[in-house]
Amino acid sequence: MKEKDAELHLEKNVDETEELPSEHIILQNQTSTIRFAGFWMRFWAYLIDIIVIGSIDRIIIKPIFRALDISLHEIAPIAPITVATAITFYLYFVLMTKYFGQTIGKMVFGLRVVDVNGGKLSWSTVIFREWIGRFISGAFFMLVYIVVAFHPKKQGVHDIFADTTVAHEK
Repeated sequence: MKEKDAELHLEKNVDETEELPSEHIILQNQTSTIRFAGFWMRFWAYLIDIIVIGSIDRIIIKPIFRALDISLHEIAPIAPITVATAITFYLYFVLMTKYFGQTIGKMVFGLRVVDVNGGKLSWSTVIFREWIGRFISGAFFMLVYIVVAFHPKKQGVHDIFADTTVAHEK
């Protein structure tokens, strides 16, 4: 399905008690069009985010470990370097999404995480999407991200659970 097919027209001044079909989203009572970000746009944004996170690890985390004489080459699931890099990974996605609505990768491509109900992203939504959702996705070797290519709202499994999606900025 092409991204143009995934466009959605938003309604203006709808009564809050009125139930809308799932394809309608209300954003601040304004009429506008939302264009969902497809699989490839999200993939390239994610690759940029991985480069940013890797850079943070190499510029900050690894020098601290070297200064404290903590091993960088220990191979264990709960090795200190593994824990530190996992914390960096999850904090990056949670904090960037909560405070900016987008990560650096999404900024480069003009994408933003939005609530499908038109609300503001809450801490619980962001934590579920970016921490628990990514953990679940990682457990399935990232295969669940392929769902984005086929879902009408271009949502991944983590987006469906958190009632979010990624859209192009205006």
